[in-house]
Amino acid sequence: MADFPRPPAHLEPYVNILGLEDAVTFLMHFGGGELYLARRVSEDSPVAELIGRDAAEALGQAADRLPRRVPTGKPWLAEVFRSQGLSATQIARRLHSSDVTVRRWLKQADERRSAARQIPLI
Repeated sequence: MADFPRPPAHLEPYVNILGLEDAVTFLMHFGGGELYLARRVSEDSPVAELIGRDAAEALGQAADRLPRRVPTGKPWLAEVFRSQGLSATQIARRLHSSDVTVRRWLKQADERRSAARQIPLI
């Protein structure tokens, strides 16, 4: 998956450490709640079971730079899912949000990208 939306700053560490697919899986599963990330992870750790022990330990090594409460990242996840070809309704179901909210997130993302590409007049 080479062409995916750039993550916002608060999600970038997760994507850098885990890669896109594992970051999406991690955020979908643990986003919105507090999570202790240990430097040494056992095989039966919920994080290790989800993304693997090596990835869980990599997160644990970066735990001092990560917030204790895992962000949901829903607006960015909506962009990722759109880049995978999902409709707003399908995205809304995955993110447990309304289709109206998903369309608003996607419209705002499009507006940010458009504004970033505009050439200044002055």
